[in-house]
Amino acid sequence: MTSTYQQMIFVNLAVNDLDASKKFFTELGYTINPQFSNEDAASVVISDTIVAMLLTKPFYATFTKKEIADATKTSEVLIALSAESREKVDELVEKALAAGGFPSGETQDHGFMYGRSFDDLDGHTWEVVWMDPSAIEG
Repeated sequence: MTSTYQQMIFVNLAVNDLDASKKFFTELGYTINPQFSNEDAASVVISDTIVAMLLTKPFYATFTKKEIADATKTSEVLIALSAESREKVDELVEKALAAGGFPSGETQDHGFMYGRSFDDLDGHTWEVVWMDPSAIEG
């Protein structure tokens, strides 16, 4: 029996206030993996294959020689997450806004595809998108 390797993604994000960011993401329903978290970093488990690593700016700086972007002024990345339904898109975005996030962009409704976005506490943009499975099966 062969096991199927599932590639993972670890999105590393510089944050201003690690405790506030941890609280924000747990209010969205995600968990913190204590095994990979400490006073400089928090491992936010989004799914079995997606992890957001929240890093204090001084710790983040140890991984790069580049200037750290101020995500409230500069777009350094757009993080897109899939959702299982239009309702789940709305649910996650509403949780983010209630937890202190900010609306980002307009709602996109193309019938077969629906998406909304928010900025987290540090200005990183998260897009949440649902696509009708029958539209992709072709």
